[in-house]
Amino acid sequence: MQISLATTAYFCNMGGNSFGKIFSLTSFGESHGSAIGGVIDGCPPGFHISNLAIQKQLARRRPGQSTISTQRNEEDQVEILSGLLDEKTTGTPIGFLIRNNDQKSSDYSQLKDVYRPSHADFTYESKYGIRDHRGGGRASARETIARVVAGTIAEEILKTAHVKIVAWVSQVGHQRFDSPQLSFQREQVDSTLVRCPDLAASELMIQAIEKARDEGDSLGGIITCCIEGVPAGWGDPVFDKLHADLGKAMLSINAVKGFSIGSGFEAASMKGSEHNDQFVSTDQGISTLTNHSGGIQGGISNGQPIWFQVAFKPVASIAKTQQTVNRDGQSQSLDIKGRHDPCVVPRAVPIVESMAALVLIDHWLRTRAIN
Repeated sequence: MQISLATTAYFCNMGGNSFGKIFSLTSFGESHGSAIGGVIDGCPPGFHISNLAIQKQLARRRPGQSTISTQRNEEDQVEILSGLLDEKTTGTPIGFLIRNNDQKSSDYSQLKDVYRPSHADFTYESKYGIRDHRGGGRASARETIARVVAGTIAEEILKTAHVKIVAWVSQVGHQRFDSPQLSFQREQVDSTLVRCPDLAASELMIQAIEKARDEGDSLGGIITCCIEGVPAGWGDPVFDKLHADLGKAMLSINAVKGFSIGSGFEAASMKGSEHNDQFVSTDQGISTLTNHSGGIQGGISNGQPIWFQVAFKPVASIAKTQQTVNRDGQSQSLDIKGRHDPCVVPRAVPIVESMAALVLIDHWLRTRAIN
């Protein structure tokens, strides 16, 4: 078989495994491979990066952390291979590794020739002609470890610019937490298993997850994220709008099916007089009476808090018998084995924060480059 130079260039340069223009992450690894890792390029030198901060965010994402998450037991200890000296960035590529230690690949042997409903099994095989059936391989949410490591490094740098990123669970199934408040501390978010800062709503969410788990089913939900401290002027026009890049970042996360910023889809039923944000002058500068725009106008930050919501589908791997097809197109029933989250949303909170940080640091560096 002959492969053209154009085809080779496509797979080398556009394989979909890199994110960012100046501060860029390239990740690698599969769910049941030896490790997950990444390389960060374009990180500016001289910034202090705490390994403890990275581990803290990884612990919020790791499996086996509570009774309502998968019981796969991974320590998720990061190994920084390059790019840091005495916990300071050197400006050279930051290489890192997180080893997989609790794989049970035998749980997936039955899936070698069968496509799981609503998974990437069929599409990966259609694209590449081959797939890693062990836990979904590269399509597994375990890949997001690399995003959390890179995102935490980005967030540590953004803190020097007084940028604060906090996400929380605002819905699980039909249980919602509606709050006019958009500013929370991570300690408040982490005070419950489900990562919702409201105790009453959290209890109902946990009960819903436990019920779905006991029934062999799963639930989806919504994560709300608020970013404070971004000054006016971050973002680029037309194709690189700040909210467009945030949308792409969030939609690249496993199981995400929707993204809305500010009033989002509710804006479709509002009048202009209701939706328009009115600017006012304060002692602190220009502010707005409302924030329907979500802190971004014309694709550029306006200095107000940036807030958005991310919708996650129910986890596709469930304990109920389902109907599917095999490689030969023959129908068959399927009982999925293995360890899976009944609701992935609580563990996805640090992933949303990390992807937001990767978008923001890239736009911050672009702004610094032209100012």
